[in-house]
Amino acid sequence: MDSGVGGISVLKHIHALLPQEELLYFADSQHAPYGNKSAEEIRARCFEIADFLITNDIKALVVACNTATAAAIDALRSKYTNLPIIGMEPAVKPAAEATRNGIIGVLATVGTLKSAQFAALLESYGRNVEVVTQGCIGLVECIERGELNADGTHDLIRQYCAPLLAHGADTIVLGCTHYPFVRPLIEQVVGQNVVLIDTGAAVAKQLQKRLSESNALSNSRYSNERNSVHFWTNSKAPQASQIIQELWGAKASISLI
Repeated sequence: MDSGVGGISVLKHIHALLPQEELLYFADSQHAPYGNKSAEEIRARCFEIADFLITNDIKALVVACNTATAAAIDALRSKYTNLPIIGMEPAVKPAAEATRNGIIGVLATVGTLKSAQFAALLESYGRNVEVVTQGCIGLVECIERGELNADGTHDLIRQYCAPLLAHGADTIVLGCTHYPFVRPLIEQVVGQNVVLIDTGAAVAKQLQKRLSESNALSNSRYSNERNSVHFWTNSKAPQASQIIQELWGAKASISLI
């Protein structure tokens, strides 16, 4: 689940690692972005979506949203005690290991940057590096509209990367699951010498580990095609299904709810 279509970037990593699994994805695009909502609102959305997915017999839940993880992961785990729940967090630790000059930039939603979880990450892994943060207001909305290469999206990325580059960041964390979809634009702006880091692959490995520990990995032999994936979206945009299909990169089973 995600506040919108951004978590599809994580879903791709999961499908690549676990092609035999049936994957269900809920895009809460009607309520995107979560970054400007209160923790109480985000938790309410997460409970409603989790309840919906549980009626579809899920065996694990991935909260593919940094903001939702920060606001709701503890409450979700307390409520659904028998369900493995995997969350996201900005990749401060791997960025601290990757930086060459000790200066890390973080692009994220305002909600993520203000969260106690992010503060704890900085306390744990940011002590020996300088971390420069940038809230990216409006960028999620561009991606939700499928404007991956639009002039307005270019402008926002240049605006938000500028302070990080001005501080000398040589490593930048993509602290929102939407942002990998505009990674090519970010790379154009920051140049080849800046390392970009996201956590989709790590989340997929954690999901594999949790399923293995509970003997819940599927033995089914789906071919590595994307026919074992189903999407739900509550987006009111007429092109919602088209955007999901484009981001997924293949024909997809999509239900509007």
